[in-house]
Amino acid sequence: MVGVFLLAASLLLLEKMLRLFEFVSLEGGPVGVVFKMLLNLIPEYAGLAIPLGLMLGILFAFRKLATSSELDVMRAVGWSYTRLLRVPYLITLVLVGLNFAIVGYLQPKARFAYQEMEFELRSGALGASIRVGEFNAIEDRVALRIEASEDEGRRLLGIFARLADDNGQVLSISAREGRFLANREDRNTIILRLADGTIIHDVEDGPPRVLSFSQHDLPIDLPALEDFRARGADEQEYVLPELLKIGWSPESTADERAGSQANFNFRMVEVVMMILLPLMALALAIPPKRSTSSLGVFVSIVIVVAYHKVNQYGAEVAAIGRVDPFLALWGPFAVLAVMILWMYYQVAFVPGGQALGVLERLFAKLGKRVRKLFGANRRKALRISDAEDEGSLGAV
Repeated sequence: MVGVFLLAASLLLLEKMLRLFEFVSLEGGPVGVVFKMLLNLIPEYAGLAIPLGLMLGILFAFRKLATSSELDVMRAVGWSYTRLLRVPYLITLVLVGLNFAIVGYLQPKARFAYQEMEFELRSGALGASIRVGEFNAIEDRVALRIEASEDEGRRLLGIFARLADDNGQVLSISAREGRFLANREDRNTIILRLADGTIIHDVEDGPPRVLSFSQHDLPIDLPALEDFRARGADEQEYVLPELLKIGWSPESTADERAGSQANFNFRMVEVVMMILLPLMALALAIPPKRSTSSLGVFVSIVIVVAYHKVNQYGAEVAAIGRVDPFLALWGPFAVLAVMILWMYYQVAFVPGGQALGVLERLFAKLGKRVRKLFGANRRKALRISDAEDEGSLGAV
């Protein structure tokens, strides 16, 4: 179960990691920010990875018992499937509580922290670096370009800077090297200390002035950083008590009530659905007799992922007021519950019953035809090869 959870979470994070690396590199931020942003994404993906891990953990355990005939022995001594599900349900209740805490409280705050970190990266509050070989604009008054960077960006080589003030005067500066220094007197200004360079001062009514220097301190005003918005711009950033307060408050607008109720019901069905997973895992874990078919594993993953996507769509439709939030979220849950209970009844109480009997027979026939087709093609290829060998021997 833990292995499946780690695998599912890793696969979900890997796809996002590539996009984050690209985004951070374009914004010029430090690479460590990527891992901090991924850390805030773990609660978002855990809402899907925990149910998957729980379901597949129980499914693989019962499948191993079924394929080794140990399950038949347990049934023969009087242990029912309901009795065998006691320990899986103890684990399920613990994970339901964990997922409730993640979905209800940790996930909204982690989502807000991720949005705040993305905003700070765009605004430069996380220490965006100077791109090598490109013109970097600072507050539309300073254009800075460097040829190379050493000592982790602390030493800059081949510097060109162009500065303009409010009076229209322009300074063009070139220097062999330089480094950024903090300004203790003014935190909003940094010092670019240049060495071995030239300053060209363009004058409107005369020739430009040229000055050579061995060391020159150039103050650069940092752009003002905006404060990030307060939490709550999106319903997904509210914890459950806040959703209850907004969604059923007469003071809230119709759009706020619809969005809050849709998000609240979405989180609840995602948690309550986990109670049905042991029943579905057991029903899909037991293959037909004298068969090792793994169709149940595939179908179980499809059901969980598809149900998650249906809930997301239902929440989005309910948030804009097209469908009642309760009907949009609990309607699919009722359908899923009836389907799972029927599958469990077929396996647990119908002699010789199979939850996927029709699909198992269909895939068995399909597998035979595929094997027959490949076998015919292989025999045909062997006959052609033999004929070619006989022809070559005759020619010799």
